[in-house]
Amino acid sequence: MNDPLPILHESGLLTDLDLHFARFMNRLAGGGSPELALAAALASHATGQGDICINLRQWARRWIAIAGETPVFAPPPTSEWLGILRASSIIGRPGARQPLILDRRGRLYLYRYWEYEHRLAEDLLRRAGEAPATVDETRLRADLDRLFPRHPQLIGPDWQKVAAVVAALKRVCVISGGPGTGKTSTVLKILALLTGQSGGRPLRIALAAPTGKAAARLQEAIRAAKPTLGLEPDQLAQIPEEASTLHRLLGARPDSVYFRHDRDNPLPVDVLVVDEVSMVGLALMAKTVDALPPAARLILLGDKDQLASVEAGAALGDICFGGGRFSPEFRARLAALTGEVLPRSRTGGSPLADAIVLLRHSYRFGAASGIGALARAVNGGKAAEAVALLTGEPREDIAWQTLTDPAELPEQLAEPVATRFAPYLQAAREGAGPAAVFERFNQFRVLTALRKGPFGVEALNHLCEAALRDRGLIQTRQDWYLGRPVMIVRNDYNLRLFNGDIGITLPDPDEPERMRVFFLGSDGALRSFAPARLPEHETVYAMTVHKSQGSEFDQVRVVTPNEPSPVLSRELVYTALTRAKQHAAFHGLPEVFAGAVERRLRRSSGLRDRLWVEPRIGGI
Repeated sequence: MNDPLPILHESGLLTDLDLHFARFMNRLAGGGSPELALAAALASHATGQGDICINLRQWARRWIAIAGETPVFAPPPTSEWLGILRASSIIGRPGARQPLILDRRGRLYLYRYWEYEHRLAEDLLRRAGEAPATVDETRLRADLDRLFPRHPQLIGPDWQKVAAVVAALKRVCVISGGPGTGKTSTVLKILALLTGQSGGRPLRIALAAPTGKAAARLQEAIRAAKPTLGLEPDQLAQIPEEASTLHRLLGARPDSVYFRHDRDNPLPVDVLVVDEVSMVGLALMAKTVDALPPAARLILLGDKDQLASVEAGAALGDICFGGGRFSPEFRARLAALTGEVLPRSRTGGSPLADAIVLLRHSYRFGAASGIGALARAVNGGKAAEAVALLTGEPREDIAWQTLTDPAELPEQLAEPVATRFAPYLQAAREGAGPAAVFERFNQFRVLTALRKGPFGVEALNHLCEAALRDRGLIQTRQDWYLGRPVMIVRNDYNLRLFNGDIGITLPDPDEPERMRVFFLGSDGALRSFAPARLPEHETVYAMTVHKSQGSEFDQVRVVTPNEPSPVLSRELVYTALTRAKQHAAFHGLPEVFAGAVERRLRRSSGLRDRLWVEPRIGGI
């Protein structure tokens, strides 16, 4: 086999980093193995694309299918290729400490990603398999009846109530549900239950999320709902009102992938709640669980159907893969404690099955909701039904505009952009406080799948600025005009500004002729900076769907390209749609939209097997 790396690099299928890594690995192994170099390059490239590993068996089959009858090169037969790799001095079996790890299913990992996956799976299974905690069942039933009165709209089991009991009995509880299913209100009631079960010992509870925006939303929801719980003052005092980012909670170190808190220096908590877990990559998830004391409870909240994290891995999707199937014994205990009639099911044999609850009822989107119906169609991969919902009889909360050419975008977006952004710009002109300006700004956003090109975020932000300028709503003669919104795109640990943080340009209260950029922290505190001090940033009237995760807006406009793109997927459409609380409008071509709904995003990983297959067959 000749060296295929230069060909793959020149064609854009490998990056410079992949190429250099592969050649370094080949030299480390003694050189002369193009099969090893190719595998190492693919493993490096996989992590850059969001995968945890590269499945060489699948890749070889896909490459042959893609390459056609006249391939640029042909990989060796898979069995021969795997044999060469297993004989290499730098490739180890699972459990070995080698630069690359090859498992029996043909998955090749960079060592650190294999270790993240292994440690996370090991910890979750241990926590899920531990004997249930002792509970005061009399008090638990009384608290459940008080905190979870039967909702008149509810048909079937009260899964929020079930989730609360799972959290009371287990060291780990994973709660997944779509928008409006009550994940945050459920976890608040769970914390109320746990304080009542603590035996008079104050619980140390921490609230966290992957981004500042998500932490701020969690914090706001907790603060607003705490007074409604009817708890004793000492119980209320145990439930924190401040949420932090995971990086801040773990103690991020500048220019380091390590945190202050780890297995040797665990977090001082009894209960850790992590929201928006779909946004958490494998590495951060593993480090979070690693830093948790063995006896602490872990409660994970998220929507398994959303886009996976920007970082490598799709941890929540893999964790929830076998969810919704309680073991018969645990199901009977849950039914006895909740009084709910729970469906019978066969467990897959993993202890994690008893730790996962899927919330099914949306209290936000009722039976007549277009957003709710469209979300169900998209999640089910029903492309024709989804297109019919958008393009058929008009509905109050969803809309469609056919977009055949990017030249049509200014006309389609100018009016909604000017109308929806006018309230926050008017508040800025009238001297409203930054918090009020932020509140109005967050009522609307333009979302897109792409960064570059005529349908990308850069072009859309220029279009939005032009629409606002043409209507006299902004003055763009200078870069830092009144009301300009920006998003940080590179972390600055010294300023404590992180990728995804959003700021708005407003007058300095002390020197109104000068502009400052104000940021609203997850603790509700305002901080401002001179524009020149900001790390790398961009204007943010429009943002990518990935960047919108962890946010909600009253209304969104979603722009999709007029031809298929690898980034268009069912998860992306669902995530964009469910950012809207009141109205979502899509711009695009029906056939491209349908193709996105049909395409499921799959990330290569062994976590699902470790959690759901290997426990059933007794491991490797």
